[in-house]
Amino acid sequence: MDTNLRLSDIDYYLPDEKIAFFPLDDRDQSKLLVYKDNIIIDSKFTHLSDYLDNNCALIFNDSKVIHARLLLSNKEGAKIELFLIEPVSPTQDFASSFLQTGMVVWKCLIRNAKKFKDTIVFNVEIKGCDGQVESKSGSSVRITAKKGDKVGDMFLVTFMWDNEAIVFMEWLDAFGKIPLPPYIKRDTHTIDEVRYQTIYAQQDGSVAAPTAGLHFSEFVLQSLKDKKIAFANITLHVSAGTFKPITTDLVLEHKMHQEQIIISKDIIKFLLENKHKKIVAVGTTVARTLESIFIMGAKLFLNFSQPTKVEQFEIYENRLLEEVSVEDALLYLQNYLRVNNLQEIRATTSLMILPHYRHKIAKGLITNFHQPKSTLLLLISSYLGEQWRRIYLHAINHGYRFLSYGDSNLYL
Repeated sequence: MDTNLRLSDIDYYLPDEKIAFFPLDDRDQSKLLVYKDNIIIDSKFTHLSDYLDNNCALIFNDSKVIHARLLLSNKEGAKIELFLIEPVSPTQDFASSFLQTGMVVWKCLIRNAKKFKDTIVFNVEIKGCDGQVESKSGSSVRITAKKGDKVGDMFLVTFMWDNEAIVFMEWLDAFGKIPLPPYIKRDTHTIDEVRYQTIYAQQDGSVAAPTAGLHFSEFVLQSLKDKKIAFANITLHVSAGTFKPITTDLVLEHKMHQEQIIISKDIIKFLLENKHKKIVAVGTTVARTLESIFIMGAKLFLNFSQPTKVEQFEIYENRLLEEVSVEDALLYLQNYLRVNNLQEIRATTSLMILPHYRHKIAKGLITNFHQPKSTLLLLISSYLGEQWRRIYLHAINHGYRFLSYGDSNLYL
């Protein structure tokens, strides 16, 4: 590891006018910057399949953004904002937590936390498809939110409600808001319900969109199918830590956020069947998940402890992991699933991908333009080296839109 890696190494000037604060009218009409063989090509996302062939296989993140922002008021009328991050009790599994009745505990970021003294009580009306309150019993629910212990920069918050017919996800969908990134300084609009979500999202759990996928339309997916390009899904539930800027001068002092990943039998089988193809990750979340899959399999191969928990720096600190082949890592994961009679593995990753990292699985990347001083720029550097500066300068000078609702890149 380069222990002298500094914040200035991943900094650049991003004018506010280059940030996309709203999505385009059509999601696939974004620009596409293609970087291959040291050449920059300006194109459109609708032409993505022109730059790929059937020797490529794409992996998507099918995580779905939840209504993670809760806007509350205390008894004195002070505004308090809760940002749900991850479930704690009675389960740490996202899918199970959403189906709980009566009570859940989540880690939350709280804005104006000093005004949240003890409990806040609020009512939620569950509306039907026509937008009207349903007449059946269970159409209204009374929620009590109680602030608990502080955990890092978050708090434990207990949510209790009085209607056992209502599951957590029902009232969260009805009351919460889509959590736009903090640099999009505007209120949530109706359009964000659709556009800050990929068209293939399935697994509820992200508090930020895997934004590389926002450009994909049915037209683009069909154009990939027409070229016989294989693709499959994995799941990483994106944490708010994806927006957390690095504030320490020495980059390695930054603490990475932990995120939940779901690895199915099908994705391991897909990766083994397509091991001779160029795997292209649709987004940095997919790149991190694929490399975490490799590390998990390598830990199983070497009989290391806690194989389903990937730590921030362990791939750099133990060279034995790097020496395991991708095929062996995948086969050991496949065997782990079979021996334990599992259809999927629910794991966590805090992997920090640094500029010198050599990707074992994802050899190509589709991604957006990222914030200065971010861990995502570190990951980009692992594909591009210092060429990322040339590419970003080209994008700034040629009218590209930046960040979550911005334009796209393809690195091969």
